[in-house]
Amino acid sequence: MEARVAALEESNWALRETLLKISLKERFYEKLRPKINRLQHYHPRKLNVPDSYRDVALPSELPTFAIVTPSYNQASFIGATMDSVLGQEYPALKFHIQDAKSSDGTVGILQSCNGKFSWNSAPDRGQAHGINLGFHSVQGEIMGYLNSDDMLLPGTLAYVARAFAADPALDIVYGHRICIDEDGMEIGRWLLPKHDREAIKWFDYIPQETMFWRRRVWDRLGGLDESYRFAVDWDFILRAHAKGMKFLRLPRFLGCFRVHQEQKTGQMLQVAREEMARLRLAHLGYLPKQQQIEQAIAGYLRRHVIYHRLYKLKLINC
Repeated sequence: MEARVAALEESNWALRETLLKISLKERFYEKLRPKINRLQHYHPRKLNVPDSYRDVALPSELPTFAIVTPSYNQASFIGATMDSVLGQEYPALKFHIQDAKSSDGTVGILQSCNGKFSWNSAPDRGQAHGINLGFHSVQGEIMGYLNSDDMLLPGTLAYVARAFAADPALDIVYGHRICIDEDGMEIGRWLLPKHDREAIKWFDYIPQETMFWRRRVWDRLGGLDESYRFAVDWDFILRAHAKGMKFLRLPRFLGCFRVHQEQKTGQMLQVAREEMARLRLAHLGYLPKQQQIEQAIAGYLRRHVIYHRLYKLKLINC
C-alpha cells in the first residue's frame, strides 16, 4: 500500500512539473506573440489612465477640431463616447453625431443633450456615407471620426493639436490603442512602432479611433469612398499615402476600441476579406498569398513585439 501511495505521489509530482514546464513555455511564447489584431490580451481590469494625460497644455494658437460620430443602434455605448469627446474640454471643438435613424433609444439620448453638440438622425447608405454627411455639418482645421462605441482618452485633442502645431508639414497622426470590453474594462493594449510606409500597403495596423488629419487631406482626397463598407479607413489611408502625405505615429495612447458582440469588426468578415483583397490589388498591383503578406509584415511585427516588451518592462513611457 505504501509503495502504491509513493508511486502515485511521484506520478503527481511528475505531472505538476510537466504542466509547469508547459505553462512556462506558453508564457514565454505569449510574450513573443504580436498583440496587433488581437482584441483581448488578458482578463478585464480597470482602465488605468495616467494623471499626466489630463494635464496637457494647449498650444498658443488653437486649431479647430471637427469630430464626427456615426451612430446606429448603440444606445448602450454612445453616452460614454459623447462623454469622452466633451470631457476633453477643448475650447475649439465642433462635435457632430450623425445617426442613421436608430430605433433603440439613441435619439432620446441625443435629444437630452441638445446644445452640447450638433446632431441629425436620418437614414444613410452606410458608415462612410454617414461620416461624409457629418462632415458637411461641421468643419475644422483638424478632423477625425469616432465610432459610437469607441472613446477618446483624456487630453487627446490637446496632445494632437500640439503635434500638428509643432510640424506644419504634418498631414495625419495616430497613436496607440487600448481595447476595452462592454463594461469599459481594459482587456488589451496595442503599442505600435514608428510609421512604416511599406507595411501599411499590406495590412491596416492604424487604430482608426486614434487617427486625425488636417482639413487639406480631406479636401484633396474628396472624403471617404462610400463603396467601402468595412475597409473605409484603410482606403482613406492608402489614398493619402499615394498622394505623398506625411504620417506620424504619436508615442501615446489616444483612444479606446470597444470589443463587443454587435460590432462591425466581427459581423462582416467576408466583406472585410473582399475589400482588403480589393485594396491590395489596387495598391500592390496583384493579389498576394497569405504567406507573402506574412513575410512582408514580419519586420514590422518584430519591431512591434520589441516595442511592446520595452513598454512592459517600463523602459519606455507612453
